[in-house]
Parts: sequence; structure tokens; C-alpha cells
Amino acid sequence: MDLDLSEEQSAVRRLARDFVDREIAPYAAGWDRAENVDRAVVKKLGDLGFLGLTIDEEYGGSGGDHLAYVLVTEELGRGDSAVRGILSVSLGLVAKSVAAWGSEEQKRQWLPRLCSGEAIGCFGLTEPGTGSDAGSLATRAERRGDAFVINGSKMFITNGTWADVVLLFARTGDEPGHKGISAFLVPTDSPGLTRREIHGKLGLRGQATAELVFEDVRVPASAMVAPEGKGFSVAMSALAKGRMSVAAGCVGIAQACLDAAVGYAGQREQFGRPIAGHQLVQELIADIAVDVDAARLLTWRVADLIDRGRPFATESSVAKLYASEAAVRAANNALQVFGGYGYIDEYPVGKLLRDARVMTLYEGTSQIQKLVIGRSLTGVSAF
Repeated sequence: MDLDLSEEQSAVRRLARDFVDREIAPYAAGWDRAENVDRAVVKKLGDLGFLGLTIDEEYGGSGGDHLAYVLVTEELGRGDSAVRGILSVSLGLVAKSVAAWGSEEQKRQWLPRLCSGEAIGCFGLTEPGTGSDAGSLATRAERRGDAFVINGSKMFITNGTWADVVLLFARTGDEPGHKGISAFLVPTDSPGLTRREIHGKLGLRGQATAELVFEDVRVPASAMVAPEGKGFSVAMSALAKGRMSVAAGCVGIAQACLDAAVGYAGQREQFGRPIAGHQLVQELIADIAVDVDAARLLTWRVADLIDRGRPFATESSVAKLYASEAAVRAANNALQVFGGYGYIDEYPVGKLLRDARVMTLYEGTSQIQKLVIGRSLTGVSAF
């Protein structure tokens, strides 16, 4: 097994690292306090080709493999998880789903705009009463001639108030559970669609998270992605890769925690010496470093499996589970290194902890990941 990066992958990583250090990290605390990322960052991500990674150049993408995508996502997570989420959802969940499942017309209509940053996508799956049990969603799309009329609501939608298109999941049939769910591409300027931004979040405060309400929203039948009734398959395939993206972002959070803890421990003095010289501080730093390496290797394995055309869904759940929990541990340990100063937002570790905490909740909670892994190992579905 060769863990060395190719020249192209190394170049992409350097480009992403320089971009984060210049355009994101200096502003992350301010965006967090204002609960608003500067939207100009989206166009910059598009100009660098980051929003088109793994998408064919024929459709406006920048190509590249999934490890390159992971490397960029790591760096964005290191700089600001709110920005990482913009890319993970618009590219990772929406554009990749259109590329994999969409019609030729849908690909040509949406992919060039999504890859350039001219348009942003959001993923309309979670509902006010339906989170982990995605097969029980209540939003309905009723066939009326050559169109569908959509009614329902979605909750905690990343990019919700910024997005130009929603990859929406709605029930089109009377079959129970996931069998009656279909997917649609719904422009956000459609009459009857209203959006409300959610404020006061614990973390990812700069990210546009929203509730979407659909009241008799009409879309043509050509807006359906994949055959009718296959929406759940679209959602689950997107989330399998999306969990890799979340894991990569968590690696970035943990790396930021390690960088901050090492830097602070070398400068802060107590008992007449830098605290880096105290054994228990070194223990905290060593624990962070081990978590960074383990989470990174698990995440890179997923990217390698995808690029080689191998099954990866269980490994993606393993990576997401470990990396999200590791990011929380890393942030807790970094805060302990900082002591009281870690508890104020003049220093970065408080934000890192707040941002890390949600990673164990969305795109499948840690408990859901354990069920996915357990089912894979035993062949038995547990509830």
C-alpha cells in the first residue's frame, strides 16, 4: 500500500492550504460571531476548481479523484467548518448526485453552474419530524398531468437560504417506508417555496442553515432525478459519499486542534517553563495527534475504495463515526491545553469544539453509523 500523494494531489493540497490560510482562517472567528460567512468565498472556491472536483470536465467540472476531494475538504475543515459544509453539500451531495443519477438535460442545466459557484445546491431530506428515520418522510409530490405539486417542509438544510436549487426528496407513492420516495431538482425561486434561516446554533454559525416550506410548489415531471420511487437510493448513495466528506472535515478540525495546542503549549509558561514541558500536557497533545492520524487514514481509505470502484459504504460509516468522535475529543483536549483561555473566543479552540459537536449528529448520527456497521458485520438489521 502506497500512502504517498501523487504530484497532482500534493499540488491540490498546497493550493487548498494556501487558500484557507489566506481567505478563510483569518476571517473564521468574525464570520462565526456574525453568523454569516462572506458569500464571496463561494465564487473563489469555484474559480479554483474546488466546487467541480470529481465532476467530468464535459459538464464544467475540474475532474480529479476522490482523494484530492478529501484533501481539499480537510483543509477547509481546518480553516472553517462552516465553509467546508458549503462545499460538502453543494458539490458532495447535490452535484455528485446529479452527475450520477441525473438526465443529460439536468446535468447540462445544473452542473456547470454548481461547479463554477454561480449556483449553490442544498439537500432537502431532513424534516421537522424525520431525521434518522429518513424512510418516514412526510413531504409529498402529487402527479398532476405533466407536473408534480409538492407540499411539506424540510429542516436543518445547509445552504438553505443561499441555494439556487434543492435536491428534494418527497413521497410520490403510497408504498410504506422508503419505497414511495422520489427525488426532484427544485429551483428555489419556484412560487410557493419559502425559506427561513435558523439562527442561534451552537456551531457552524456562519453557515446558512434553514427551514424550507413547500406550499403547492409545481415542478415539471422532467425535474425528477432517477426513476420514480428511487429517491431513497439517490439519498443513501449521496450520504455514503457524504459521510466521507464529513469525516475529512473532522480530520481538518482535529488537525486545527493539534496545531493550536502545540503552538500554545510552546508559548505558555507555568511553573517556570513552557507547559509543553509538562508530561500531562504532552499526553493531551499526543492523544490529539493519534486521533488525527487514525481519522485521516480511515478517511483516505474510503476515497481510495471509491476511486478503485470498490464497495465503500461501510468503510465510510466507520470513517465518519471515528473521525466525528475524534474531532470532539481533539477539541476537548485542545481546550484543556489552553485552560481558561480556551473558554473565550479570542482563541480558536472553543469554536472548534462547537463545530465538532454537530459532526456526530448530521448525515447520520454516531448511533446510526454503529447500526450500519453492525448490520454489515452480522447481516441483521437492528432498531
